[in-house]
Amino acid sequence: MKPSIREVDFLVIGGGVAGLRAAIELASAGTVLVLTKDTITESSTGYAQGGIAVALSDEDEVCIHLEDTLKAGDGLCRENAVRVMVEEGPAYIRELISWGAEFDREGSRLSFTMEAAHTRRRILHSHGDSTGKEIERALIQKVRSCPSVSRLDFAFTLDLIVKDGRCLGAVVLRHDAVITIFAKVVILATGGAGQVFSRTTNPVISTGDGIAIAYRAGALIVDMEFIQFHPTTLYLPGAPQFLLSEAMRGEGAVLKNVHGERFMHTYHEMAELAPRDSVTRAILSEMVSTKARHVFLDLTHLDRAFTRNRFPQIYTTCLQYDIDITEEMIPVCPAAHYIMGGVSTNLMGETSIRGLFAAGEAACTGVHGANRLASNSLLEGLVFGARAGKGAAAFAGKEHARPAAFRPRDSSPFKKGGSPPSPFDREKVRSSLRKIMWQKAGIIRCAKSLTPARDWLSRWDFIVSTPFKTRREAELRNMLTVAQLIIRSALFRKGSVGAHYRSDYKDRGEHWKKHTACEQEKELYLID
Repeated sequence: MKPSIREVDFLVIGGGVAGLRAAIELASAGTVLVLTKDTITESSTGYAQGGIAVALSDEDEVCIHLEDTLKAGDGLCRENAVRVMVEEGPAYIRELISWGAEFDREGSRLSFTMEAAHTRRRILHSHGDSTGKEIERALIQKVRSCPSVSRLDFAFTLDLIVKDGRCLGAVVLRHDAVITIFAKVVILATGGAGQVFSRTTNPVISTGDGIAIAYRAGALIVDMEFIQFHPTTLYLPGAPQFLLSEAMRGEGAVLKNVHGERFMHTYHEMAELAPRDSVTRAILSEMVSTKARHVFLDLTHLDRAFTRNRFPQIYTTCLQYDIDITEEMIPVCPAAHYIMGGVSTNLMGETSIRGLFAAGEAACTGVHGANRLASNSLLEGLVFGARAGKGAAAFAGKEHARPAAFRPRDSSPFKKGGSPPSPFDREKVRSSLRKIMWQKAGIIRCAKSLTPARDWLSRWDFIVSTPFKTRREAELRNMLTVAQLIIRSALFRKGSVGAHYRSDYKDRGEHWKKHTACEQEKELYLID
């Protein structure tokens, strides 16, 4: 199959909040092409219920938001990155409102709610529990008003094109056709990797593609052991692992075990409003002690009209599964939710590869440290998506030659003469991977669980090293790559920090303030 060739100034891979905001920033700097793996509305952004954290209320201050974020990150946040996010966040929110984003109000004033580990009511929300969809809508509408920005949906990025340490574009699969796209700058905004776990809140497209292709291209990947598990997702046979927003606990919902007893106060002084890692481990502990597969989230003591109006999407979804959340407790269980690690970037989104930038969940700015503060992800995507756009424009301004001038003679990542992979059951491997990652590298880890998981993954090295030309196989390749990085990093960090908890190393461990670093064909090492 002979690939077709396209050329643009800027290639943005991903259509969530970070990718769209980057594209808007780049619109005045040249031609921009946004690739989305599915439709433009299918991203983790649209699934974000709770809201977006920002210090805009009268009772809040930027310095308090900074302190809350640093505390939740358990000592591993990069303070300069956090400061950028909380200081620049308010201006980007006001800009978003000027573009038509509608947040809930009390009269003429913005309405703020509380979430776990926040010490102020600073969570903006829209239509109760559909904040991500509203932000996504406003950004898509703004992108459509930019004539220099075009979009290619159902475009799966197979690999980046890199020569002499410079990213030149990407090789993309669309409707069984391979397209080679050259660009002055590529921005990765592909989202997370929750699908490597059997229980996850993430959409099916979250297979770690951006992290995997950046790793194969030689980029520095950091902090992959830090996976955040959301404490409360719907647990019902046959029902989706539907996220039950942390804002529910912020509004007064409580957790009870299967005997109807509250338990969070025995695990943490902040009870239901403790940081996510603490709540998740408490729920797991309670499930083990009661020999149950779930606990309950209880809102029945709250005003019924308030609950329906504040959480309309959650109310309607649960009702589809015969649970009236105003009258019945909701069975819940933790699920993989967010990856704090990713492609290492500086404050302008630059990675270790020239011409390659990253933003959003695929990137690691250091904002989240070892444990993300609730509702900071949308703000990070907005702020650092814009910053990546600014950085990419500045980089392109220094590179006067067109992308074609840098083209290698053979731009295809598919090497001729390679042996075909051994026969394997693709769906069986995918299913087994997700189960093993949940059971062996999930909420609580130890060498006895991580080592067999590593050994199982090594059986599939031939898949990881094979450049597939179909989306399903390429996704599996990426999932296996990311799973290996998570396992290796989790084994390497012999200590418990934030969302990374090892039962065989309960203390923080030596050099705990350093970050784990991965590069292709290199042993893991630590960086400041």
